Amino acid sequence: MNMPGSDLLTMTGIVKEFPGVRALDGVDLDVRAGEVHCLLGQNGAGKSTLIRVLTGAHQPDAGTIRLNDEPVQLNSPTAAIERGIAAIYQELDLVPELTVAENIFLGNEPSRFGFSRAHEATTKAREILAGLGHAEIPTHRTVGSLPAAGQQVVSMARALSRDARLIVMDEPSAVLDPEEVSNLFRVIRGLTERGVAVVYISHRLEEIRQIGNRVTVLKDGATVATGLDARDTPTRELIRLMTGRSIEYVFPPRNEIPTTAPVILEVINLSRPGEFAGIEFSVRAGEIVGLAGLVGSGRSEVLETVYGARRPATGFVKVDGVALRPGRVQAAVKAGIGLAPEERKSQALLLDEAVYKNITVSTLGRFASAGFLNNHAEREAAAKLTRTLDVRPVGVDQPVRNLSGGNQQKVVLARWLLRDCRVLLLDEPTRGVDVGARSEIYTLIRTLAANGVAIVLVSSEVEEVLGLSDRVVVLREGRSVHTGPAQAIDEHQVLDLVMEGSAV
Repeated sequence: MNMPGSDLLTMTGIVKEFPGVRALDGVDLDVRAGEVHCLLGQNGAGKSTLIRVLTGAHQPDAGTIRLNDEPVQLNSPTAAIERGIAAIYQELDLVPELTVAENIFLGNEPSRFGFSRAHEATTKAREILAGLGHAEIPTHRTVGSLPAAGQQVVSMARALSRDARLIVMDEPSAVLDPEEVSNLFRVIRGLTERGVAVVYISHRLEEIRQIGNRVTVLKDGATVATGLDARDTPTRELIRLMTGRSIEYVFPPRNEIPTTAPVILEVINLSRPGEFAGIEFSVRAGEIVGLAGLVGSGRSEVLETVYGARRPATGFVKVDGVALRPGRVQAAVKAGIGLAPEERKSQALLLDEAVYKNITVSTLGRFASAGFLNNHAEREAAAKLTRTLDVRPVGVDQPVRNLSGGNQQKVVLARWLLRDCRVLLLDEPTRGVDVGARSEIYTLIRTLAANGVAIVLVSSEVEEVLGLSDRVVVLREGRSVHTGPAQAIDEHQVLDLVMEGSAV
């Protein structure tokens, strides 16, 4: 194990080209043992490609990689693992049906004379989990039954089971609530105290301050800054380096909502056993109502029930004063409700289909005649919206998989704009979205509201809920504990409410 502070990894002049694209253009990165080195950059800056090179999934076209000052060739993921390099991705590569112990030692099972030793695997798994401060995780449970935070710990345990000296964490806090993030940071600090290095990727700049030691910034496939102090480098400077322009974490001005604005959406005494109970709120035309709460507080479940994807046990939803048939997505869509779900890749997008098909999928009837689709009209309608929303790169025939997270989110929004929806439900609209695209999405949301759309917003970032919303509903353990103007409550009060459930 390297001594903390000594050079562990040095990547110099890394170049990676794909047909027509130079994804990495001479990237430099050095990581010390026992440090948290934060890797920043907008979507498309080259972070993912660099990590794939580091973990052996891609081979560089030029440049050198040195571990402990010795040149190495990482010809495969197996070669990287053997060198002590492991990665924990945002979408965890665990097998839900297998147990915790089986996942920790998957592909690396303790064996003797060719026979795996399950009891030894279980014992070692318990030791590793205890070392991470999570002895409470039962090794016999299936990973799919664990919460997101628990699954992440299992991924870390798997890396440590292979004696990883450098662990890459890609957006590890994206699905965690504030308490779970604090626990994640405790685990990371424990790793670094043992000399393990962590490369930490996150769009949340406030996390960089809390957990990082040094920062490297990528832009357009090149290193624009490296070795920056994570705590002392101003946020404005980090944003300027990432985007090439000055962008602040500010929200567009709130719209003035006329007192005569009609109520578009009413949620009345909505309940589902084990998820939420007695939820009530209304949204006027042009108003943004935010739902704040921890992961598991019922936020997403409420949105899905309003959308008809879940059937309520009690209560009902009204649009323009007319009650909708519960548990019917078609009824909600026909009434003008659209949903941009949290997991856009798995729940909203057809990743291998063209951009225009993803935009028109909910309005195909508009482009059909005599049983045939007018693909030209589909493309024209989609192209108009992609220009309006500044979806990049331009081109409605490319697979949506090729777009960055921010541009994928714009495609989801374009789908509902094409349908002229009157109510838009947004679940984590900026999750996995870089700073520049985040600002654009904020402006788009406010523009939609200014055009009379009633919006319900869910976000794990309290600052985002308060900054975008006109009114906020705070949920705790499935119940509303506060409703009021967003400007009349601050971030600390919201956190107190979601933790304690006391009234403001």
